[in-house]
Amino acid sequence: MEVREIRKQLEEKLNRPEWTLSYDHKEAKLRIEDKELKKGMTIALKPLLAKVERLGDRAISEMVHYVQTGMAAFKKQTTIKGNEKRIFPVIRATSFPEENRDGHRLLFDEHTAETRVYYSLDLGDSYTILHEQQLSREEMSAKEIREMALFNLRSLSEPLKADKVAGNTFYFLNSNDGYDASRILNEPLLEKMSQKVEGQLAVAAPHQDVLIFADIVNERGYDVLAQVTMQFYAQGRIPITALPFLYENGELEPTFILAQRKPKE
Repeated sequence: MEVREIRKQLEEKLNRPEWTLSYDHKEAKLRIEDKELKKGMTIALKPLLAKVERLGDRAISEMVHYVQTGMAAFKKQTTIKGNEKRIFPVIRATSFPEENRDGHRLLFDEHTAETRVYYSLDLGDSYTILHEQQLSREEMSAKEIREMALFNLRSLSEPLKADKVAGNTFYFLNSNDGYDASRILNEPLLEKMSQKVEGQLAVAAPHQDVLIFADIVNERGYDVLAQVTMQFYAQGRIPITALPFLYENGELEPTFILAQRKPKE
């Protein structure tokens, strides 16, 4: 499949009278915009092509759903007051924009060298990232938002599926609620896992919809962790980082420390 074929499929599936579709040939990007609100979304087709080559039509279906829910979210009320229980943190890569398309600075905190924490208002089948002007308009502080988000995060379930490879145990958290990777901010959960493991605890958030814990007891575990993390990173709709972390003394440290402990060839 080529970019022009993906463009044709998307334009057919996203053709609505209330939306305007425009294509940037130079950047290979498709823009979908609501005619009334003058807001919309832009799809980069080259990265999507790579996913289509791996996942087939599923990648296009997921993108269509993502656009449809995102466009619908523009029409929903996004006031914070009255919706305090629907505020959650979301983990994103440091390359994620610091401003929205309207030029409003998004509310975020630095997390690690690879990740940032943004704050969202859950709208059911989608969510919106909060920005500083929104807080000012509703007379709320960033501290209040952070406290709400972390409190709500701790109320989410923590379903874990375990798999053992070469003596190392891997735990996968994949509830598909949009906040799986966000659970890396749940300190009680991290502490519970650190008490549970027999060896070294490693944590990975390759994309939005999965969080991986690894109980590393031998050198083979490092290789498996790196391979699994990269595989999930490549397949994720919203990739975050292919770099796993060590969890020690309440801190997340990048895995280049792990690499130094691997046996020499």
